[in-house]
Amino acid sequence: MIHADLHTHTLYAHGSSTPREMYEAGKRKGLQIHGFSEHSPRPLGYDYPNEYRERLSAHFGDYIREVREIAAEAGREGREEVLLGLEMDWLEDEVPFQKHILAEEHFEYVIGGIHFLGTWGFDASADDWKKLSAEHKEECYCRYYATMKKMAESGLYDIVAHPDLIKIFSVNEFHDWLARPDSMELVRDALRAARDAGMAMEISSAGLRKPCREIYPCGEIVKAAADLRLPVSFGSDGHCVNTIGAGFEELARHASAAGYTESLVFRRRRDGTREVRVLPF
Repeated sequence: MIHADLHTHTLYAHGSSTPREMYEAGKRKGLQIHGFSEHSPRPLGYDYPNEYRERLSAHFGDYIREVREIAAEAGREGREEVLLGLEMDWLEDEVPFQKHILAEEHFEYVIGGIHFLGTWGFDASADDWKKLSAEHKEECYCRYYATMKKMAESGLYDIVAHPDLIKIFSVNEFHDWLARPDSMELVRDALRAARDAGMAMEISSAGLRKPCREIYPCGEIVKAAADLRLPVSFGSDGHCVNTIGAGFEELARHASAAGYTESLVFRRRRDGTREVRVLPF
């Protein structure tokens, strides 16, 4: 059984539940470790059609304070462990901005999410993808994994979020592309960079709730990660109380099929070192 959900969100970005409500829902699911990983603030120019930037910026301090209060309470009572984390968009032209956020607060782990190619938020609209030619879609897949490699090499992150999110609106075309040897080599290059950076790859149930209707990442990529000895973590990417720990039995089967028997939990210390814990599942 998977006991740690390291990827969750709140109403302070585009979720619908408070940190307290998310935590209580995780307890009901039997989680032993609840990792909060709200989105980081994002600079202007990287925009979604339904933008939550102003709300997040206004309440980012509230998110941090509330999670710390829940963590302290759980610690005093010897209950579930609560970790203050962050999902930070990798924006390769905004590295100083990202480093500034990480220097301002102490986050116990940082998830690297790729949601933008350039300034395009590619996971926002199916209509965007309908306008693309087959060749353009393939260029996006290639660019996504080249971007993932750069993200890993930055050294800013602990976990690679939803490692084939790029398939969200074109899953069949993505699998056709992935079946090519040169495509898988691009994927392996990115996974190898994550391994060499001491990161873990997230296995996420969020894709089961999205138009692609399959786990992030697909079985071929999980197998490639296992062959490279890249560790994994688990996350629901839950945005409401009904999605905490969602699909975790299926995630466990998905990971086990590739030979995984354990996952990692990260906790950064204030002295700059990092504690890595191994959890069997």
